[in-house]
Amino acid sequence: MTITNSNVAQQIVKQEQSDAGTIHFFNHIAVVEFKEGIHADLITGRNILDSMMTYFGNSKPFGIVANRINSYSIALLETKEVRSIFPNLMAYGIVSHDAAGRMNADIESQFCTSENISFNNLYEGLDTVYKRVINSIPVSIN
Repeated sequence: MTITNSNVAQQIVKQEQSDAGTIHFFNHIAVVEFKEGIHADLITGRNILDSMMTYFGNSKPFGIVANRINSYSIALLETKEVRSIFPNLMAYGIVSHDAAGRMNADIESQFCTSENISFNNLYEGLDTVYKRVINSIPVSIN
């Protein structure tokens, strides 16, 4: 299910299209839906990365949910570089809609610092990533 066909669609703050796919912004989450057959790397995903930097900056805590509605590949060896671009990236999740997507999410998880990044439905992924982001925000009682 695409994010625009979900019960949370009305909460989308901003959407942007690129050659690589669509990014949907919420307050503390970016949902990325890559196009079919794309190879997501630092070059093809540059517009998406730039959009995230413009929206979240490098200090507002946020999470990314990759909604795998299409089949695509990702440059896993570049994940460390992406993490260095976004020191405020607190959580990551992959929503898979079939067995192949879950297998890819399992492989991808080996390159992530987050645990349990694979989710079977959009709501579970959004809820978990959001809670991880919110729990990462320090609370000051002064």
